[in-house]
Amino acid sequence: MLRRTFVRKGGLAAGTAFAGSLWQGAALAVVSRHDSPYGPLGAPDGNRVALPAGFTSRIVARTGHRVGGVLWHPAPDGGACFPDGSGWIYVSNSEIPLLGGATAIRFGPDAAVRGAYRILSGTNLNCAGGATPWNTWLSCEEISRGRIFECDPYGVRAAMPRLAMGRFKHEAAACDPVRQVVYLTEDEPDGCFYRFVPAHWGDLTTGRLEVMCSSPVSGSPMGGSPVGGADTGAVTWRRVPNPAALLEATRHQVDTALRFDGGEGCHYSDGVCFFTGKGDNRVWAYDAENERLEVAYDADAPLNGVDNITGTSSGDLYVAEDGGNMEINLITPERTVTPFLRVDGHSGSEITGPAFSPDGGRLYFSSQRGPRGDAAGTDGVTFEITGPFRR
Repeated sequence: MLRRTFVRKGGLAAGTAFAGSLWQGAALAVVSRHDSPYGPLGAPDGNRVALPAGFTSRIVARTGHRVGGVLWHPAPDGGACFPDGSGWIYVSNSEIPLLGGATAIRFGPDAAVRGAYRILSGTNLNCAGGATPWNTWLSCEEISRGRIFECDPYGVRAAMPRLAMGRFKHEAAACDPVRQVVYLTEDEPDGCFYRFVPAHWGDLTTGRLEVMCSSPVSGSPMGGSPVGGADTGAVTWRRVPNPAALLEATRHQVDTALRFDGGEGCHYSDGVCFFTGKGDNRVWAYDAENERLEVAYDADAPLNGVDNITGTSSGDLYVAEDGGNMEINLITPERTVTPFLRVDGHSGSEITGPAFSPDGGRLYFSSQRGPRGDAAGTDGVTFEITGPFRR
């Protein structure tokens, strides 16, 4: 069971507690700009990033500038980190038409850039995505009938489309190794929330695509009226008849499918899959063990423009803003929602691709359109934050 812990205009609503250690024993949410476990934000540094005391920023890549021997791509978007011996790799998508794709930066154990290379090219509006437990990167096309490409962050194997995962406006992906499924968000005003059940875990070539639906269980808060948008309570899953249909959109194939206004980021941890919806500025929480849906955040401030999301083993969630005031906000297991960082002077941009290095000591993210804020993303900036993160 989940605790319904959303706040809007100062109101609180409570239910039962989140499953899994991520939110066990959590108190009610407290929206605050002052109660961060890291303390208040300081003045912006030389990179225009405002951080708590003890944290520092570094720019690791800029659109159109060489990093590790390659030109960094326009409009950097979703990202993830992968282990690489004593170092690590950060992968970033490019959300531009036709040429999109993804690029990887290899870091040594001293965090020095040791090289960079393309792992996907010639795709279309690659937005968010997600990492798999077998260390591949799922790059998602945010277009009508978009595809998911499984990429090798180490640059050895060619990227492959995974068409069984559906043809729709893909946004993000998150793997659940316990139930052996991949959760998927859809960036449409009446989008759905999906899970892909591969025929063999670790191989995404074949399998079935399912969509979250209202539960027929008597007394369910969703009560069989999903068209007006999702609510909280018990849910069920139904198979999508034709995930690659040419003429009928995936989201229209199951009548009882729940609707989410602009699905964005997606993050799984310890039995709970968190995902965001930009249309209503919500962070949703799906309790996979009990098949229940709840709202983890529903407020106007301090987090506004919910987008990409990631988390740490400590149970902290980091939620990036698309617009807003260009912050990454922290949602702690104690239910504090508070800014962790802010990028000043990038008002026409959005924060994308938050991801932690494998040891949890460094956070990577991008300002997709940079200080100029041009729509083509030719001024993108990718940052690294170092400091005493809770792990």
